[in-house]
Amino acid sequence: MLKINGVRAGYDRTTVLHGVTVTVPRDGVAAVLGHNGAGKSTLLRTAMGLIRPTAGTVVLDGEDITRLAPHQRVARGMAYVPQGQQSFPHLTTAENLRLVADGRRDGAAATAEALDLFPVLRELSGRRAGLLSGGQRQQLALARALITRPRLLLLDEPTEGIQPSVVAEIEETILALTRRGGLSVLLVEQHVGFAMRAAGHYHVLEAGRVTSTGEGGTAAEGTVRAALSV
Repeated sequence: MLKINGVRAGYDRTTVLHGVTVTVPRDGVAAVLGHNGAGKSTLLRTAMGLIRPTAGTVVLDGEDITRLAPHQRVARGMAYVPQGQQSFPHLTTAENLRLVADGRRDGAAATAEALDLFPVLRELSGRRAGLLSGGQRQQLALARALITRPRLLLLDEPTEGIQPSVVAEIEETILALTRRGGLSVLLVEQHVGFAMRAAGHYHVLEAGRVTSTGEGGTAAEGTVRAALSV
C-alpha cells in the first residue's frame, strides 16, 4: 500500500531522515519504533506531505505522491492522527466529529460507524473536547480520522499518556479494522508490546536510519527490545 523509498528529509538545514525505506503492506500494520529523536514523527509528516523530502520517493498504491500536497493525499485515502490527542478543545465531541463529516455524502453513516467503534464518545457528545481525558481525546482523534474512510492510516504514538484499559481498546480497534480489510496502518509507537501485537512488520529507527527490520508478532518482541537497547 505504501512505500517510503530512500527518503531524506528534515527541517531547514537539519537533515533528520537519512535514506529511510519503510513499507506498509496492504490491509496490514507496519510499526516504526525508536527512541525520542529517532525521526519517527518526521517520517510520518513526510509520508503525509507536511515535509517535502530532498531525496527519495513516497509511493501510495503504485502512484508516486512525493510532490502531492497533504489535501491531495487525503483525497487519495490517507489519514493522519498526529501525536498528542489533538482536537478543538472549545468544541464539543459531536462538533469535532461534524467538522469532518459535514460536506461528505456519507458523513452521517461514517460518523455512526466511528461511534460504534468508540461508544464512549456517544455518551460524551455534548462535552467539550478540552474536558475529555487523554484516552477519550485520542479516541476522538481516531474517530475523526476514520470518518474520512481512509485506505491508509498514519498513527503517531496513539498510546502515549493513556491508561492501559484504553490502550487495550485502541489496540483491539486497530486490529479489528485491519482484519475486516480495506485499511492499512503505519504505526509509530514506543510501546513495544502493543506495536508487536498489532504489527505484521516492523522497522527500528535510530538517528534517522533504519537499523533493524523484520516480521512482527509477539515472537519478535525480544528482538525489537534488543535492537532498541543498543
